[in-house]
Amino acid sequence: MRKGGQKSGRPDRTARATPSIGPRDAPARLPADSVALGEFGRAHGLKGEVRLKSFTADPLAIADYDPLFDDQGRPLRITAVRPAPGPAHDMLIASVAGVSDRTPAEALNRRQVFTTRAAIASTSESDEDYLLADLIGMSVESTSGEPLGRIVAVPDFGAGDLLEIEPPSRGPTALLPFTKAFVPVVDLAGRRVVVDAPEDLFAPASPEPEEPEEAGG
Repeated sequence: MRKGGQKSGRPDRTARATPSIGPRDAPARLPADSVALGEFGRAHGLKGEVRLKSFTADPLAIADYDPLFDDQGRPLRITAVRPAPGPAHDMLIASVAGVSDRTPAEALNRRQVFTTRAAIASTSESDEDYLLADLIGMSVESTSGEPLGRIVAVPDFGAGDLLEIEPPSRGPTALLPFTKAFVPVVDLAGRRVVVDAPEDLFAPASPEPEEPEEAGG
């Protein structure tokens, strides 16, 4: 069986799958330790296949978790996955147990796929594994030990995970790529990360220069 799991303690080495949203996003009807792993899209073909966006670092590993359930708390089983055509590496074509034609596949559209944090922990091979959601609330400091604020979100706008950092003054936040180059240390026990950030991390963006007006005739 293909191994699923989480990111290792090294941000640029994704040893196993890492859900990008966590229990705080889960509806109340789900178990308290629910973690979202993906979201179904539109039906694919006529035989019950459906598009599935995977939130895991290894997209295909989403099928390996047990248990799986939808956002209504109903159990489901993904029997097969393969990469979907196109450039998006996290988009899959999935087969789901009990879904054999287009009509029930269409009913899955926009349904999220969940597992439990306990299920993820059971596949972990390292105490250094964590979910991206675990980073939220961690303190941030520079490589020289200067406090820079705390992590308030870990968004991904399509080009990779980012840390959204709120400064100590609670002013406007700043974004920093979540890579080994920018985040050399993730201290899980100490609930802190060390970042190699530019000095102007929280500097406001410079306004675009105005185009000079042409002299009138």
